[in-house]
Amino acid sequence: MIEERPDRSAEVVLLGRSNVGKSTLMRELTGHSFDTGRRPGVTQAANHYDWAGPDFVLTDLPGFGFMEGVEESRREEIKTAIVQYLEEYADEILVGILVLDANSAVEIIDRHEDRGEIPHDVELFGFLQELGIPTVVAVNKMDKAEDRDETLDAIAERLGLHPPWKQWQDTIAPITAKRGSIDPLTEAVGNHLREQKREELLQFFS
Repeated sequence: MIEERPDRSAEVVLLGRSNVGKSTLMRELTGHSFDTGRRPGVTQAANHYDWAGPDFVLTDLPGFGFMEGVEESRREEIKTAIVQYLEEYADEILVGILVLDANSAVEIIDRHEDRGEIPHDVELFGFLQELGIPTVVAVNKMDKAEDRDETLDAIAERLGLHPPWKQWQDTIAPITAKRGSIDPLTEAVGNHLREQKREELLQFFS
């Protein structure tokens, strides 16, 4: 189980595979440094960042999927813990940010589907929808994508969103967190917060 959640009634969560840049994005959003590493699976616990003042917490959930040196049973435990966390706090979670790597997302999704498996990214995107949690897919490392629109259209299609991706700009946000290029994400999150009449939280996504 993911423990030690701050007592906050409003939350935005980041989730995604290991090594897609969630911790870098968290640092960009908060100005606070979190553990990052080249080796997948550095973040195996949740990072909570609760600002003084408003009743709000930003949470970086553990990375899921392949992690070098981590047994499959442990990886499954982490994924189960993420699912349970989302279920338990669905009413408090205002936005879920699913972070994908622009360079590997399509390949990973296709590889799992070719094996007859439901890819974790697709499964969690659908799960967030089922829970009624507004979702933004932050497609990270866009600076390394060969063809921006082709990559984003392919990701949209695999998530069940009919291309072109540009009609889904409240759902798909191309970013490069390492370079501080996250405006499409903050705009999309901001739109979801406005829809929920939570304008007081916009200061954290500006």
